[in-house]
Amino acid sequence: MRNGRTVRDLRRENRTAVLQRLYFDGPLSRFSLGPATGLSSGSISNVVAELVAEGLVEEAGSVDSAGGRPRTLLRISPGSGCMIGVDVGETRIRIELFDLTLTELARTERPLAVDSPNPHDRYEVGVVVGHLREGIAEVLRTADVPAERLLGVGVGVPGIVARTAEDGAVVHGQTIGWDAVPLERLLRESVELPASVPYWIDNGAKTLGQAEMWFGAGRGARSAVVVLFGSGVGACVVTDPMGPGRAIEWGHLKVRVRGRRCRCGAQGCLEAYAGAEALLERWREAGGVPPAGADEETALTAMLAAAYPAEPGTDPDATEPDATEPDATALAVLAETAEYLGAGFADLINLFQPERILVGGWAGLQLGTRFLETVSGYAREYALAYPAARVVIDMGTLGPDAVTVGAAILPLADFFGRGGRRAEAETAEEQPAWASTVREREAH
Repeated sequence: MRNGRTVRDLRRENRTAVLQRLYFDGPLSRFSLGPATGLSSGSISNVVAELVAEGLVEEAGSVDSAGGRPRTLLRISPGSGCMIGVDVGETRIRIELFDLTLTELARTERPLAVDSPNPHDRYEVGVVVGHLREGIAEVLRTADVPAERLLGVGVGVPGIVARTAEDGAVVHGQTIGWDAVPLERLLRESVELPASVPYWIDNGAKTLGQAEMWFGAGRGARSAVVVLFGSGVGACVVTDPMGPGRAIEWGHLKVRVRGRRCRCGAQGCLEAYAGAEALLERWREAGGVPPAGADEETALTAMLAAAYPAEPGTDPDATEPDATEPDATALAVLAETAEYLGAGFADLINLFQPERILVGGWAGLQLGTRFLETVSGYAREYALAYPAARVVIDMGTLGPDAVTVGAAILPLADFFGRGGRRAEAETAEEQPAWASTVREREAH
């Protein structure tokens, strides 16, 4: 064909269009699929027949039509495939098994050591790989799902993910002490899964962004930046609602020259002021008293409770007259943090001019409910007026587990992109006669 697309390409694209519409808008009738996908009735009939025969699509009742026979509704068959989503987080590794409609079938969590004086110890590569090996086996065993049904394993990690022909996904996680860790190769060598099951390893902020755009607060937006607040800070820029976003190291944007030392080793990073780890350290340095021995989530909850205590008369257990007095130290640190975040949001607005900025991550969900309005005010003050007036700054809606859901979407998106065909079903395209001749000439 003149534009380089083959008949096989067109067939795959038609299957992808039908699967996506049924997934996001279904159940739908064959009649409704036509205008929803732009395909002819003949193409719809052919594609649906293929998908039903393969068990990917099933009937889901019927609806009355205007004067004709009832129309059969179609939907994605939930049991036609499964995905595993993994979140390598700050304090634990969460592993979840989903069916094709993202219904959770099983989950497990593996805690990471948090009491070591060296924060990099909790991310010791062998320990992380061991947790993944055991956790993947556990969720498959718990749900009684054979590994052959997996469409893939998606893994969200902190850091930059590159890819090489030899090792697959390689993780550069400077803040966790990972220097070119060949995670995909290590998983293939360690985890007992068929070689045909693909691994999709990417930045955790990117998997969060994918989840929010498909199922959360990003739906309907053409462009968005989804920011993740945990121990550190990250972001994902999305310019195609159905396509993959792009992870950016927003947390290492500089907000203060010669400022605080960041976990990455540089000075003045946004993460050194706004990440939960740095936020709690700044409170401690200012005279605050985080709960002894508490993990970061518990300590941040305590800091917010100190800064924003219950209103007088709302706490029946309060016995001291000043029990509801706000902690001035915690308030001051949080107020300064809001301004730093506002400046960071302004940079996102000026650089990418998104329709929406969405806040997620366990720390973001705690902080955002308290002072997102203040952060938004600073962002509009520091950003250029035109893009600032057109951006909506809001909370993500998928909760603290969104990274795991987004990780599971990675193999699902690839599955849809291949028209609902598994990787092993792909056959090599025959090359034109001139290709082998040219290669022979190049060899001499």
